[in-house]
Amino acid sequence: MSDIQISITDREGVVHAVEAPTDMNMNLMELVRAYELAPEGTIGVCGGMAMCASCQCYVLTGHALPEKSDEEEAMLSEAFYVKENSRLGCQIALKPELEGLSVALAPES
Repeated sequence: MSDIQISITDREGVVHAVEAPTDMNMNLMELVRAYELAPEGTIGVCGGMAMCASCQCYVLTGHALPEKSDEEEAMLSEAFYVKENSRLGCQIALKPELEGLSVALAPES
């Protein structure tokens, strides 16, 4: 099985249970765009290069994620609404070990 279940709370507070493929080399930002959980042009503005923070989200579960890269740290240091559990969705690759992940999209800045 190559799909996992992920819970994404959109910017309106609506929770979406979505299936995420783990065999397509996608990241969380691309998944949000694929399911159209944010208005066009408001998420992934930089195309997933960790250069805009439009895909910032809050990780609500205790899943082990890769360490933040220097680029991700730098982007989050300049972003609005940053919390301790903030991550850039473009930097979270969809992998089988993320089954049950729950995130909330940060407010649009």
